[in-house]
This record gives sequence, structure tokens and C-alpha cells, in this order.
Amino acid sequence: MIYHILPPSSIRTSIQLPASKSISNRALIIHALGKGDCLPENLSDCDDTRVMVKALTEGGDTIDILAAGTAMRFLTAYFSITPGQRILTGTARMQQRPIQLLVDALRQLGADIAYTNREGFPPLRIRGKEPNNCELKNYEQEVCEQENCKLKNCEQEKKETLCSELTLQGNVSSQYISALLMIGPMLPHGLTLHLSGNIISRPYIDLTLQLMGEFGAKAEWTSESTITVHPQPYHSVPFTVESDWSAASYWYEMAALSEEAEIELTGLFPNSYQGDSRGHELFSQLGVETAFTPHGVKLTKSGQRVERMEADLVDIPDLAQTFVVTCALLNIPFRFTGLQSLKIKETDRITALRNELRKLGYAIEEENDSVLYWNGERCEAEVSPLIATYEDHRMAMAFAPAALCCPSVRIAHPHVVSKSYPRYWDDLRQAGFRMEEEATQLSE
Repeated sequence: MIYHILPPSSIRTSIQLPASKSISNRALIIHALGKGDCLPENLSDCDDTRVMVKALTEGGDTIDILAAGTAMRFLTAYFSITPGQRILTGTARMQQRPIQLLVDALRQLGADIAYTNREGFPPLRIRGKEPNNCELKNYEQEVCEQENCKLKNCEQEKKETLCSELTLQGNVSSQYISALLMIGPMLPHGLTLHLSGNIISRPYIDLTLQLMGEFGAKAEWTSESTITVHPQPYHSVPFTVESDWSAASYWYEMAALSEEAEIELTGLFPNSYQGDSRGHELFSQLGVETAFTPHGVKLTKSGQRVERMEADLVDIPDLAQTFVVTCALLNIPFRFTGLQSLKIKETDRITALRNELRKLGYAIEEENDSVLYWNGERCEAEVSPLIATYEDHRMAMAFAPAALCCPSVRIAHPHVVSKSYPRYWDDLRQAGFRMEEEATQLSE
């Protein structure tokens, strides 16, 4: 399917944003580890969260998480300390996304994980076990029962399987780090995690630590690069998920690109857990003002834009597509750094952005697989550009507002938005956009 998007002349609307996917998925894992009775409220209704709920409640020998990268990482850690054997798999693209760093770290903690196909990539065979069953007192009991077992051997095995201190590079996906942190309270000796080098996506790590604290865990930064998680199990507490600042970014984009706009987004708050909330500060450089209200935020146009935009997006990589597309369409040269994680997302987002913006007439450049920049270079635009979405929800949502500047733009496979924002197209219709469907066979 293709959507040909026809924009309104102005945007005046109030939108109830979806719940945060990032918070929902973390809260579900923590809730499951704490064996809580009541699920967190206002969970995201996106595909990723639905997959997570199904995996945690229905179980099964083989768990297919489809294209949910967050679920793959979080569930790998969760099932490694949960009794039972499971195969964890996903889509063809998911089986191309690396997971070796996380698996290696979990193996150091005593996890029994094997690759069923290609080394370093899903699917995974996970033989889970209760970490507390490996405490020394249990080994001492076994010594009395097993004639050929000596305490020193059991102590050595304990030492090998109960590593409580790990070192990871700080520039890996924050989801690897969060997956390890969330199981930390359940380990007999907790977890000390050292992060070496440059630490990217620190706000997502802080989000995880804040949520862990909400559920009774004790976890904190004990130095600039070290996190200590104490062996203090979670307890069940009522919890409500806030709205998604990542989803808000597309409405900020629409406000920036439209001639007139007044947009209310409900469920957003100034003291948010989410690192992506910083997006509203950056959008002020692109002429969008934010006013916080008792119910959320109200966006209006200031008319004041920077002549060039430069920003390090290492802490907010999920907003990269939004800012790249917005700046290009506003003819604002830019240089965005800290984009190294974009290569291993749902698609190679750096390549995808360059390919699709070229269709609109913008020659975007890259450096070192971590920088995207544009100095105003143009190329010949396609008459009726068809934006490929690469099975990536953020490609569809970031390029749809381009219709405000390029009325001929079309979006391929628009259904991919269900991964994080299932109501996206309905909300656009509410704001005055029209989507004309074209039933055409496509290959990307």
C-alpha cells in the first residue's frame, strides 16, 4: 500500500499522544521480575509493547518478537534468569541485528545462551535459571550429598557463574545496558557495571534507573562511568505510563513546516523521565515554541529560526530522522553528530535518510558512520517521490510531514507506524491531512 498525503493549509488540533513505548517496555520487565499482581496502567498499544506483553504472559517454547528490537534485548536478559528453555526469534531483519555484546555479558553472569543459526545474531536458545539457586549455601548443601564434590570446587564454580561485575563499552546501545541493569537486583550479589569510553544515550540509562527505583530497587551511578545495582528485589507498586515524547517530535515537525499551527499535545510533562523530552528545546531553534499546560504542551510558531543548526544527538538518537528531515525542508543547513547507533536500528537509518531525501532534492552527506550534515547542496528532485520506509516506523512518521512542503510526496508501506504509534494516521486525519490509498505492489 501507498499513501499519497494531502496536507491542510493550517493545523489547529489537540492530540492525545500514545503512551511511551520506552517506559512501557521497561515497566513490563520490572513488573514481571517483581512478580506484581497489577500491570502498569496506560501501557502503549504499539506492536512492540503488545509483543512484550504476549511473551511475558503467554510464554511458549518459541517466542517470536517480530521486529521488536527492544523486546529482543530485554527478554534475552529476562529469560536468562527465568526457569525454562525457550527459543527467542524474530523477523529476517531482526536476525540481522547484532546481540553478541549482550549475550557475552549475560554469559559472564552465568546465563546459558546459545545461537541457533549465525554466531552473534538471533535466534537464541535460552536455558533460564533462578540466579538465587546458585548461592554458596546451596553448594555447601550439595557437598554433603555428593561424595565426589569438594567445597573448593563448588566455590570455584560459584565464582565463575556468579560474576557480579562487568565492563562494557559506553557507546553500545543503551538497551544492552538497560537489559543488564534491570536484572541486576535479582542477582545474588547485585551488579556493578563499568562503562568505558564515551557513554551514549545516557538519558535512556537514567530512565531505566529511575523506573527501577520506582519499583523499589536500589541502583545508582557511583562514579561518572560506574553503576551499582544492589541485590534488593523489586516490589509491586501502582504505576502509570506517561505519553511519548518521541511521538511528539513529529507534531513539532509539522508545526515547524506549516504556515500556521497551533497544536496541543496532551499527556506530556516538563519533568519527564524521557530523554527525548529535550527535543522541545531544540525545536525552539526551528521556530516552534512550547508552552506547558496542566494537561500537556501547546505548540505555536515563533517565526524565529536559526540560520544553521548543529547538535549532538547522541542522547536522543530516535529524534535524528525528525530533525534531519525538518532542517532540510526548511532549507536550514545542519550538522548532527552522535548518530552511531542509527546503523543498527530497524534499518540503517543514516543510509535510508540520505536515499530518501535525495528523492526530495537534498544531497545529505555523512561522516564516520556517525555524522549527518548538509550545507545546502541540492539535486534533482523526483516529480512524485515515493518514500521507502524500510520496515522502519520512524521513516514513515518523519517523512509524512514533508507533504506540507512537497504535496506530491507518497509514503510506502504506511502500516509500519504500528510499531510505536498505531493511531498516527488517524491523528493526522484529525489534524486535517488526507491520505489517498494506492494499492500497488512494492519492493524496497
